[in-house]
Amino acid sequence: MSRLHLHPESHSSSRIGWLRAAVLGANDGIVSTASLIVGVAASDASRESVLIAGMAALFAGAMSMAAGEYVSVSSQSDTEHADLERETKELQQQPEFEREELVRIYEGRGVDRTTAEAVADQMSAHDALSAHARDELGLSETTAARPLQAALTSALTFTVGAAAPLAIVPFASKAVLVPAVAAVSLLCLALLGAVGARMGGARLGPSVLRVTFWGALAMAVTAGVGRLFGTAVA
Repeated sequence: MSRLHLHPESHSSSRIGWLRAAVLGANDGIVSTASLIVGVAASDASRESVLIAGMAALFAGAMSMAAGEYVSVSSQSDTEHADLERETKELQQQPEFEREELVRIYEGRGVDRTTAEAVADQMSAHDALSAHARDELGLSETTAARPLQAALTSALTFTVGAAAPLAIVPFASKAVLVPAVAAVSLLCLALLGAVGARMGGARLGPSVLRVTFWGALAMAVTAGVGRLFGTAVA
């Protein structure tokens, strides 16, 4: 049996599309909802007001994430399709020029002219458009834009992330609500950073530190604003 069959490989880049949307959604769900809860609670609002604000943040944020991801990734998808359509026309109208483009691309990667021409001819004979999409445009099935997948993933993970700090509100007393929400949120952010790093094949420390730092900063700023305005209104 070939040694290649005994050496299966799994690359993290194959998950880049939905992983980016998932991490973004969960992170935004935790940070935005926790920050809003902390800010409203710091203004000396009632627990009922804090809970209503948190619920509104969850649903509004999930819908906003879904819409934003769909629109953003759809724009990327439109650009990719436009590039592929343009490339298809160029392959039909000037095949020799397109062949030379591939040859020069392969030469630029260190392949000699003769080999580059042979590779370009073989790749073009197999699937010219795929060859140009991958090697000239940098497009592939792995990184292709998927608007609906990104929208659903972001909305779902935002909801899960937002539910964590929101779940603390009904059970924590008013005196400990802010520190309790902050502690649970930072713990969830650290866990999210660890999971994201593990699934993405990245280092654990920098990922955890990055998400917890920005989450703590967001909550601290919002708490300060809430306390400032709460005192002013009072």
